[in-house]
Amino acid sequence: MRKYGYMKPMEGVLFVDEFQFIDSIKQTSYNQASIIKGIGDDAAVFRSTNSDIVTAVDTFVEGIHFSEQTMEPFHIGYRALAANISDMAAMGAIPKFYLVSIVIPKQATKQVLEQIYDGMKTIANEYKMDLIGGDTVSGNQLTISVTIIGQVPFGKARYRSEAKHKDIVFVTGTLGDSQAGLHILRNELHCKGNEEFIQRHRMPSPRVDFSKSLWSIERIALNDISDGIANELREIANASRVSITIDDDKIPTSSNFEQFSLTKQYEWKYFGGEDFELVGTVSAKDWDKVQEIALKSNVRITKIGRVSFNKDMIGQVFLKKGHCILPLEKRGYIHKVGE
Repeated sequence: MRKYGYMKPMEGVLFVDEFQFIDSIKQTSYNQASIIKGIGDDAAVFRSTNSDIVTAVDTFVEGIHFSEQTMEPFHIGYRALAANISDMAAMGAIPKFYLVSIVIPKQATKQVLEQIYDGMKTIANEYKMDLIGGDTVSGNQLTISVTIIGQVPFGKARYRSEAKHKDIVFVTGTLGDSQAGLHILRNELHCKGNEEFIQRHRMPSPRVDFSKSLWSIERIALNDISDGIANELREIANASRVSITIDDDKIPTSSNFEQFSLTKQYEWKYFGGEDFELVGTVSAKDWDKVQEIALKSNVRITKIGRVSFNKDMIGQVFLKKGHCILPLEKRGYIHKVGE
C-alpha cells in the first residue's frame, strides 16, 4: 500500500491519478524545521531533541459527526482538524504536524475532496502546521481520520489528574454556541446572531495560544470541551479523585443565547459540546496570573466553581442553581445528525 507518498488506488471513485493528487496536496516548503522527510516516501521523518511529543487521533463519519445539510466540504475539513488542534491545546502542546486518512464513497468528486483538504489547509496555515502523510481508500461512507502531532516543553504537558482541593474551576469563551449554530442550520432559522452561532459551529477557534501561555504556571488541569462541560468536568474529577461544584449563574454564554428556550439553553450549555473551549482548574494563588494571561491572549475567561475533596464524592460534579446544589447528570453530546 502506498501512502502519501501514500495513496492506495480508489476503485470507482471519480478522481484523478493518485500521483497527481499527491503532487496537488504536497507542500512546496515546510513550516517546521524539524521535518527531515515529508510527503514522498512510505513514512514521514521528523526530529525533536528538546520537547515532549504529544499525539492524538479523531475520526469523523458522515451522518454521525457531520452532514452536507449543515457543512460545506471546506467546513468539514476545517472542523475536523480544529477538533484535533483543540486536543493539543488541552494538553498544553503546540500542534506541528497532521496526517489524514479518508474513506471516500463512489459518488464523491475531485472538487469535494479538494475542498475538504482546503479547509484543513486553511486552519493548518493559521497554526503553521505541516501535512506529512495519510491514506485514502474507497468505501460506502465519507470518513475522515486525523492524526495530529504536537510538542510541549519537557514536563509542561497538562493532565486531567492535576486538580486539587480548593482549586478554582474556570472556562474560556462562551458555552452552547456550537449547538445553537447546529440548531439554526438544521431548522433553517433566522435568529439574532445567526452568523456568529453558525461560525462557532463550522469554524471553531482552538485555544492554543492561551494554553501555551500557561506554561509558566506550575500546576493546572485542562480539558477541551468537545462533549459538553458536564462530561469534561467529570473526566477531571475522576482522574484527580476530587469532586467539582459549578455555579449556573456564572456559566458564560453569548449575548443572543437567551433567545432560545430555557430547556435548550440548559442542554447546550452543559451537554451540547463541540464548542472546543477549555475548562480547567488552578490553585487560587495562581488565578490572578491566569486572568492576566487570558487578557493578554484576548481570551474571555470565567471563574465558574471550585474543586473539593470528599472521599464519598470522588468523581462527582455538582451544579449550584439558586439555593440548590444537585448532581450534574453524567452525559454529554451524542453524535447524531437527525433529531
